[in-house]
Amino acid sequence: MSSSHPSLDSILCDLGQLGKYQCFTVTLFSIAVIIHSAIHTAFVFTARNVQYRCEVPGCESSPSETWLQNAIPFVHDQPSKCTRFLYLNGSECNYLDFNRSIVERCNDYVYVNGEATILHDFDLQCDENLWKLTLVGTVNSIGQFVGLPIAGFFSDRYGRLTTLIVAIVSSGIFGIIRSFSPSYIFFCVFEFLDSAFGAGAYTCGYILGVELVGPQRRVLMGTLISCSYALGEVLLGGLAWGIPQWRPFLQVLCSSSFILLFYYWIAPESVRWLLVQQKFNKAKQILSKVAKVNGKSISNEYLTELCTADQSSNTETYPITSLFKSWRLCLRFLNCCFCWISCVFVFYGLTINSVALSSNPYLDFILTSLAEIPGYLAVYLLVDKLGRRICESSMLIMTSLACIAFNFVPLDLHWLRLLMFLIGKCAGTAAFAVCYIITSEIFPTPLRHSLMATCSMFGRVGSMIAPQMPLLEKQWKPLPIILFATMAFLSGVFSLFFPETANTHLPDTIKEAEEIGKNKPENKYTFPS
Repeated sequence: MSSSHPSLDSILCDLGQLGKYQCFTVTLFSIAVIIHSAIHTAFVFTARNVQYRCEVPGCESSPSETWLQNAIPFVHDQPSKCTRFLYLNGSECNYLDFNRSIVERCNDYVYVNGEATILHDFDLQCDENLWKLTLVGTVNSIGQFVGLPIAGFFSDRYGRLTTLIVAIVSSGIFGIIRSFSPSYIFFCVFEFLDSAFGAGAYTCGYILGVELVGPQRRVLMGTLISCSYALGEVLLGGLAWGIPQWRPFLQVLCSSSFILLFYYWIAPESVRWLLVQQKFNKAKQILSKVAKVNGKSISNEYLTELCTADQSSNTETYPITSLFKSWRLCLRFLNCCFCWISCVFVFYGLTINSVALSSNPYLDFILTSLAEIPGYLAVYLLVDKLGRRICESSMLIMTSLACIAFNFVPLDLHWLRLLMFLIGKCAGTAAFAVCYIITSEIFPTPLRHSLMATCSMFGRVGSMIAPQMPLLEKQWKPLPIILFATMAFLSGVFSLFFPETANTHLPDTIKEAEEIGKNKPENKYTFPS
């Protein structure tokens, strides 16, 4: 056994940094993240603007659709969704059966692939209703904005595991209720509740998944759990492809949340949270179980010494307002907020826009989701070698360049456009992951959780704006991608002003946090003293 003053990390090293028990817990919480990710992103398909056109009475029974060009105006080589030429009640639906000088609005519609989203059920067809579809994504983000601080409070008060279970199961229940929505307003209300109650699930799942892993394996396991979020999106795309009707799709998807009910009996609570709450007996039980499953031994006296050391440790705390006493930390906080807004805006914007890349939105969404995985792996491989700042800046600028290149690729080169889009999503994902790391390392321990939650809340501003990009696309098609490129580039430049935190100890006090990056020549871009 190691030192006479044990820490939790030293005990985990003695028990096996990545033993059987840790593999079990990482698997459990990865599954939870997969389920949360799929439910959280479901609005991309439930509120999607599907392909449809005007119904032309008297012609739909014709075995061939060659009459379409006679009956419906074409816009960009596609039949108009909401207008048709005046039908003169002919018998053959040929050119002479329509008055092409008179265009009238449709009363009914034909859905090209038999897909049904809320557009179909709540009569949200045509451009004047497009804002109602895009509003669903914004409502989802507002729910997160409201739910994140509440989830943080419940997580600190009642535990990470309890918060995780309540968040995902509640989200699933509201999703199932939403699948029976009789109206658009009802749907939006439960979209908000779903998102608000599920807001803290990812953070809790991430913390629980990596906490019992030894320090040398923690980054790797964190990367794998991040990849689980992408796998949840892949699951979502596959399920939506298999069940193109939004009501049964939601019911099947959200039913998976009830798996989390079993976690009360099989998943461990956060040991660090138990120690902070002075629930030492429960913490000892979990660590003893880790030792037993991993085939290690640990004495009760050693565990008692850990609890005693934790109880007598320095518990200095600061109110969040103490941030404003340090202008250096204030500037870092503002920079973090901008970086979060940019990363979230680009990440969710590219995710939402992926379903409009080609005629197969499901495959495009799956490919775009899979592109996140090499982004997370790149962070794992590069973030310590290149440093946080350089990695963040280079990934954001790469995202910007890929978005710009996407705009210049001809429309008929779909594979090349898709490749540029995937590179942008991959690099944007990596930047988002590094943003998490930077935010968790530049603030002192007493303020770290609250400031990270605050930055994440500001990030929701980006996800509120991102769903509205299809409205801007109606004004000028390249505009959304140009905005993604601009925000990514600006954030890439500003990220160079962060202090480098690679190979540094996490600061425990405001003074220690202010010292990060000082007297280091390689940090020429950090804020001056």
